Amino acid sequence: MAEVNSPVDVIPVHRRREIVGRSPGQLAWLRLKRDRTALASAVTLVVAVCVALAAPAIQWLTGIDPTDKFVDQLNDFGMPLGYAGGISSDHLLGLEPGSGRDILLQLVYGLRTSLFIAFVSAVLASVVGVAVGIVAGYARGWLDSVVSWVIDVTLAFPFLIFALAVIPIVEDRFFTAREAPPPSFRIALIIATFGLFSWTYTARLVRGQVISLREREFVEAARAAGAGTGHLLLRQLLPNIWAPILVTLSLNVPQFIAVEAALAFVNIGVTEPTPDLGRMIYNSIGYVASDPYYTLFPGLTIFVLVLAFNLFGDALRDALDPRSAR
Repeated sequence: MAEVNSPVDVIPVHRRREIVGRSPGQLAWLRLKRDRTALASAVTLVVAVCVALAAPAIQWLTGIDPTDKFVDQLNDFGMPLGYAGGISSDHLLGLEPGSGRDILLQLVYGLRTSLFIAFVSAVLASVVGVAVGIVAGYARGWLDSVVSWVIDVTLAFPFLIFALAVIPIVEDRFFTAREAPPPSFRIALIIATFGLFSWTYTARLVRGQVISLREREFVEAARAAGAGTGHLLLRQLLPNIWAPILVTLSLNVPQFIAVEAALAFVNIGVTEPTPDLGRMIYNSIGYVASDPYYTLFPGLTIFVLVLAFNLFGDALRDALDPRSAR
């Protein structure tokens, strides 16, 4: 009797290695690597993060502290001497008018401050939003109704107006008018305001995903096998909704960078002497005509950061969900 070959045996040996099963994560990674926009934005973000982390090394190489003031290199009107705002071999991006601080060191440490605030705020908002959304979506009933009502009420408040009201009130609670709050307190307060107010978007997204998944066969099978609520939430539902959570996290970061910079224009952003990109732009308003480079460098940095994060977030969404419209 002739032996019947299986379909795999018919395939040549040199081609069998090409047939490899890939997980959804691997497929998303392949799609992301093929996207030139994603690669360009990812490289930009990696360079920005590396520069921010290397701020102490840049300070050591230049021998300049971000708080050093080179007033001897300013004229009688407080403007930097030399070409293009005092650009020289010692000060590659020039000096700040009025204060005489090195713009490069202010920019590097300001980049570090902005990225730190944005990343920590985005993680905090995601953690709170995922916890609330997954519990509300799975519990249903009165708990889901209460959480949905809280989300709707919170979304009705304009975020910037809420920050304008909360930050000064909290500071007045802990410090008097004669006491200046330390920069670390203001940074922690900004992060808490961002994180605890912006969780609602993530919570609404996670709640909708959980509602669509809680009656699926794999959840019913785990429930029939005796799995507890914690196992169902953390081991069954959460791994299946990580993609939209990751996209939301990547899109929250540029939003927080822009809003943190906007807070400096109303004097409730990061306080002196901590370097900050938003405050650099605010301080440069009076020198736009006489020293446009002072405004250009921090403004261009924020623009590139926000654009790179948004482009990477869109590319990440397309890679994780190939059915989305491009």
